[in-house]
Amino acid sequence: MLEKEKTIFEKTVIVGIVTQSQSEDKLNEYLDELEFLTFTAGGEVVKRFSQKMDKPNPKTFLGTGKMDEIAYYVKDNSISTVIFDDELSPSQQKNITKILDCKVLDRTNLILDIFAQRAETSYARTQVELAQCQYLLPRLSGMWTHLERQKGGIGLRGPGETEIETDRRIVRDRISLLKEKIKTIDKQMAIQRSNRGAMVRVALVGYTNVGKSTLMNVISKSEVFVENKLFATLDTTVRKVVIKNLPFLLSDTVGFIRKLPTQLIESFKSTLDEVREADLLLHVVDISHPDFEDHINSVNQILQEIKSADKPTIMVFNKIDAYKNLVIESDDLVTEKTTKHYTLDEWKSTWMNSLGQENTLFISATNKENFEEFRAKVYEAVRRIHITRFPYNKFLYPDYKDAKEE
Repeated sequence: MLEKEKTIFEKTVIVGIVTQSQSEDKLNEYLDELEFLTFTAGGEVVKRFSQKMDKPNPKTFLGTGKMDEIAYYVKDNSISTVIFDDELSPSQQKNITKILDCKVLDRTNLILDIFAQRAETSYARTQVELAQCQYLLPRLSGMWTHLERQKGGIGLRGPGETEIETDRRIVRDRISLLKEKIKTIDKQMAIQRSNRGAMVRVALVGYTNVGKSTLMNVISKSEVFVENKLFATLDTTVRKVVIKNLPFLLSDTVGFIRKLPTQLIESFKSTLDEVREADLLLHVVDISHPDFEDHINSVNQILQEIKSADKPTIMVFNKIDAYKNLVIESDDLVTEKTTKHYTLDEWKSTWMNSLGQENTLFISATNKENFEEFRAKVYEAVRRIHITRFPYNKFLYPDYKDAKEE
């Protein structure tokens, strides 16, 4: 009988700071997300540490007293990894590792590690390796040595180069090689996209773990990998979907996250070409998440960076089955009403109302709740784009209520 494989989680401590620009509530939100990221990467968060500071200490990120407190805790509880919520400079990382005498990571490094675990195809692995190399280059001192022998050749012989410079050159060469490899794959993917003809393209975008892949499976009746972890999808999946008799292409893209490492945006820009070339965006939002408004802003910011913010967009508020609002008791005269107390109907009458009924949807992809309305709105939006492109095809695709199921 086969033994069940046990998952061994690394004992981990997470660290963040409260500054003038980051309140305690905001820090707790970020640390909650960091804890979920740590769990996704295979770590178990045992304790959180935080400190109020005007700005991070340039040498050790935190103050001396707090660093000593963490060092004692790490030693007494056999902690293997300490993860900081903000990106550490190379010198900070070096100094902190010396003090704590254990593995020290920052948010960027953690996200890169998850991406490395999740990368399935050669293309995704190449993109992740490029991001990792770009991240590691300034942090090389002593991190890896003897990667391969020193290059020979004219002008490169003799004792003129130190070990660390050799390592740096090896990494720079690797970065150039990976960039070339990505360029080649990009050309192949551009040809693939051009071969898809003139069909209308729809892209699912949104924060990580909002249910894009679940929605993809429901609407396209396909089996895209789904898991309640961050970054379950790294490779773009494209499926042909037919609603009633109207065909279009639907692509599921990598999820976004707050404080997304710039190296990753750079190396995944080519994957995001699916978003850039889409005619219509379905911006999926997990409305049951307490910080969903922040998530919307983060996604919009990245769409701005990849010059896709002005595309026709339908906001799809998913997971309405899991939405729970806080309730103020009738005899409670102290608690002030905030957005956390809003019911779904109250949310609909806020800024969401200004988006227009055509551009907003409230669904549950898992329970297929309001799914007929979802199909109708996507059909009408795709039909409008199709008719603009092929005016003579107008009679092929009538209004949703008059169209026949194929």
